[in-house]
Amino acid sequence: MNICRNGRLKVQAGIVALVLLFCFSVPIMAQTHPVRTESGLVSGVALGDGLEVFKGIPFAAPPVGDLRWRPPEPPAAWRGIRRADSFGPPCMQPPSPERLGPWTRVFLSKLKPSEDCLYLNVWTDARSPKTPRPVMVWIYGGGFTSGAGSVEIYDGAALAHEGVVVVNFNYRVGPFGFLAYPALARESAHHSAGNYALLDQIAALRWVQRNISAFGGDPGHVTIFGQSAGAASVWLLMQSPLAQGLFERAIVMSGPAVIPSPAITAGISLTAAEEQGEKFAAGLGARSIDELRALPAEKITQNSEHMRWAPIEDGWVIRAGWHPDREVEVINGMVADDIGIGYYGNGPAPVITLDEYHKRLQNLCGDAAPVCEKLYPAASDAQAGGALRTLLQDRARVSLYEWAERQVRRSPKVYLYYFNREIPWPQHPEYRVFHSSELPYVFDNLKLLDRPWQPVDWRLAHEMSRYWTDFATTGNPNGKGLPDWPAFRAGNFTIMQIGARMEPIAIAAQERRKFWMEKLQAPLGFEQQAE
Repeated sequence: MNICRNGRLKVQAGIVALVLLFCFSVPIMAQTHPVRTESGLVSGVALGDGLEVFKGIPFAAPPVGDLRWRPPEPPAAWRGIRRADSFGPPCMQPPSPERLGPWTRVFLSKLKPSEDCLYLNVWTDARSPKTPRPVMVWIYGGGFTSGAGSVEIYDGAALAHEGVVVVNFNYRVGPFGFLAYPALARESAHHSAGNYALLDQIAALRWVQRNISAFGGDPGHVTIFGQSAGAASVWLLMQSPLAQGLFERAIVMSGPAVIPSPAITAGISLTAAEEQGEKFAAGLGARSIDELRALPAEKITQNSEHMRWAPIEDGWVIRAGWHPDREVEVINGMVADDIGIGYYGNGPAPVITLDEYHKRLQNLCGDAAPVCEKLYPAASDAQAGGALRTLLQDRARVSLYEWAERQVRRSPKVYLYYFNREIPWPQHPEYRVFHSSELPYVFDNLKLLDRPWQPVDWRLAHEMSRYWTDFATTGNPNGKGLPDWPAFRAGNFTIMQIGARMEPIAIAAQERRKFWMEKLQAPLGFEQQAE
């Protein structure tokens, strides 16, 4: 009898011990005090040290059913307190692999995509400040076919700790973000189709204007920043009349002035986009917009991977040609091997032969190929790859300068940068300073990557994130203790190098610079087609 009772007590004690162990080993997310948005109350997660994050706040109605391929509608209001402690799903896109070239999982989305995806996230430590904080709104890249605000490397906590409120959001990509179809234009009061991705971005910025003060942010001091397709989006928002008054500063990271990719630099006319849309619909067996809207989202995604999806010159969201008429302060820059993304895709720069190098010069330099051969000589296969890399870097830096010469006529201040720090990765040195490699430094999130970081990397991440937040605060990236970053000045052919050494450098050797300045005389923007 006593033996049985003692046995039961031991079992019960064991269960209690396990429960206590579970409670203390699983982190408990402390909820924040509720914040009132226009749609209802939300409660986020307290991160400690005064920081709070609010995840998965709807800024538009789910674009499903009859709302598929329509401009975003306001979200439905809710009663009670909505828990904002988990990210909303990414918008429909092909599933992310475990790794894509140099991009490991922290650069890629981990959540299952859904059409119900128009959610945003806010990081703040200033919900009750004496003075509202500047706001930084991040727009992700991904070639307009992928990406999400939940991608780990975009965590905004470190930036928020520097005294800004950080916002990011999802926007529709691929066919859901850019399909044009004649019936869609007929539905539109503006005779517009496509560009739903950009309309989502504008809707998120309007949400910021109406709601961010509740999170301690200042709607009058908003900086938009984006990388790759996100940088192209920033570029377009600087031009779009629909984005007027929604931000005062912009940071363009690896954008259209640098990347020679049709999906980034070359716009599509509405007529051409509608023709592509009709072919796409026919391939799906759909004969009307109603039939297209009735198709499963997965089927649309599966049939879209080999098509080009990009912004459309619709005359409403995007006007034709180059219209940098927004008077905003701008940072514009690149990473050393950015331009390779347009030529090599996801892999490292290939080892090329001398014959292949000469063929590439024909493509890049046209009739001036003999001049390029003299400016970028290569006498052997071993020298060909390095010569091509130098050529591409010079071309991109001069292109940035040409862009800045135009923009500075309208912007109060323009700052250019050239990021050239390789992420330490002994197993894959071939990726060099790959496209997106500045992101861990900008967000000061080195801890998310398992790399043999050096002291210079930690210093660089702190300084680069400070440049970005200081610019968002004052319009000038220069702050106390930071290396001086001169503003752009026409005729001063330098660019700020950001890396192990922080200093202005020449955009290119004089003869090479003169060559590319003559070569790149075509207006930048949608009028400039990728070579």
